[in-house]
Amino acid sequence: MNSRQGAERGTLAAMLRVSRPYLKQMIIMITAGVICSACDSVFPLFNRYALDHFIALRTLDTLVWFILLYLGVLAVQVAGSFISAAVCGRLEVSVNRDLRDEAFRHFRELSLSFFNTNSVGAIHSRVMSDTSKIGEAVSWKLMDIVWNGAYIVSMLVSMAVISPLLFAAIFGLVLIAVFLAVIFQRKLIKVNRKIREQNSVITGDFNQTISGIRAVKSFAVEEKSEKAFHTDTEKMRHYSVRAGHISAMFAASVSLISAAALSVVLWQGGMLTMEGAMLIGTLSVFMSYALGMIEPVQLTVRSVSEIIAIQASIERFNELLSVKSDVSDSPEVLAKYGDVFAPRYENWEPMNGDVKFEHVSFTYPDGDTEVLTDFSLDVPKGSMVAIVGETGAGKSTLVNLVCRFYEPTKGRVLIDGRDIRERSVHWLHSHIGYVLQTPHLFSGTIRDNLRYAKPEASDDKIRAALSAVSALDIVEQLELGLDTEAGEGGSSLSTGQKQLISFARAILADPDILILDEATSSVDTITEKKIQAAIKTLTDDRTSFVIAHRLSTIVGADIIIAVLDGKIAEQGTHEQLMRKRGYYYELYTRQHEDIDILDKQ
Repeated sequence: MNSRQGAERGTLAAMLRVSRPYLKQMIIMITAGVICSACDSVFPLFNRYALDHFIALRTLDTLVWFILLYLGVLAVQVAGSFISAAVCGRLEVSVNRDLRDEAFRHFRELSLSFFNTNSVGAIHSRVMSDTSKIGEAVSWKLMDIVWNGAYIVSMLVSMAVISPLLFAAIFGLVLIAVFLAVIFQRKLIKVNRKIREQNSVITGDFNQTISGIRAVKSFAVEEKSEKAFHTDTEKMRHYSVRAGHISAMFAASVSLISAAALSVVLWQGGMLTMEGAMLIGTLSVFMSYALGMIEPVQLTVRSVSEIIAIQASIERFNELLSVKSDVSDSPEVLAKYGDVFAPRYENWEPMNGDVKFEHVSFTYPDGDTEVLTDFSLDVPKGSMVAIVGETGAGKSTLVNLVCRFYEPTKGRVLIDGRDIRERSVHWLHSHIGYVLQTPHLFSGTIRDNLRYAKPEASDDKIRAALSAVSALDIVEQLELGLDTEAGEGGSSLSTGQKQLISFARAILADPDILILDEATSSVDTITEKKIQAAIKTLTDDRTSFVIAHRLSTIVGADIIIAVLDGKIAEQGTHEQLMRKRGYYYELYTRQHEDIDILDKQ
């Protein structure tokens, strides 16, 4: 089996998989399409009867029955068109919905490493663009093949029955039309693939330039950006012109074949009519078929080619669904605790908050350097663990392991004395509050964003959480207060406002383990001090992990872990590490020297 046959079979198998739940609708769609095509091929026969009977014989006998039958066929054709189009549209959106739901559900089950190695744009393209093409293929494209294919067959059968001699005279032209359609369609597919690829390049460049317009202007590289963009658009123009030339050549060829078919019908049919071997009505039928036979051939070949061409979309989508998560629950855990879509809350134990690293070694899935080596640490309930280090040192590693975004290469992470793999990821995440350095808010109101932490939270509890981080006054000063739209990604709010709201969201969740990832780095000094007071209250009886940039904020931590080049260099209390005069001492004194210099200025 060659690659082309393999692609065709792979495409067919994928189409059958996604359309299997809608087999009944597909049968209705195909049946309606075949009936409509049969009606289309019958209408020229009505013309034949009218010419040969009413006009040639100058009689109106059976006219009433003729009209009723014509209207009946027309009614069937209209009803079939409506049914096929309605079912086709419903099938397309249903398949799109199913595929996107399947992809979204799969994303929820993937670990963090997948999103670290795949861009949002690539994921979005696979889910939206590829599923749209698949949905269109199993509906409208398939309908085009059925409709036009059935019309071609009906037309050829009608011609063969009415006049085998005249049919044989133009059948060769039909074969030539099929051959040319296949050749030109293959060329168009190749050029259109280049057009789509170049369009992706242009879209990427456009987005990159617009999102980075400040950098473009500050470095005065507008001319360079314009030249690069013009080069890309010029390639797009070249490919598009090429596609236009191919389409024009094909259209000219179709017109030539149609004219040739009509000439053959007029020449051969005219002689047969003059000799009395064919009636004028029969000649009229062949003229109608000759004029209308090429376009269905063209459309059928194009639809078949486009369905085969979506093999790439199917492969990309299937590749996405075949990705396995680096972190997954065992069947035994799922049976007891359920998953994120069907949790079994009745089996969930409460969390105390004791965390223990037991001889943990860890290497990131996309790396080859061991980040942790035989690391052990006991974190009793209510302890604050501070993680410090320079930018890019790997401070998030421990936090990622506690959250089970990744799993240890060796050793175990235990919570309340049990390996975290013995309970579900959803159970774990439901007991953890996480405040990111770069906060993310969802589209919706401030109230909606806060209720992501606790959907049933009352406005009083929401205000209490905002008050705990000194954000209540800020929110109430907004025109709509809690009903203020945050915008996409929180675009209508300042960075500091977003950070405060994300902090209040974590407090509202009342987690057993709190994780702060440089959570105060985006707020001013006065607000930071207020937040620090709230943190102290919040962490009194709660285990917390704090990734800190400003070392003055974690002096009172129970355990400080200093990370250097992705590995733990030191650990201990602030006093112990300062007495060592090692890496932490260097970080702390350097930062305070910088502060002293700024104060003197």
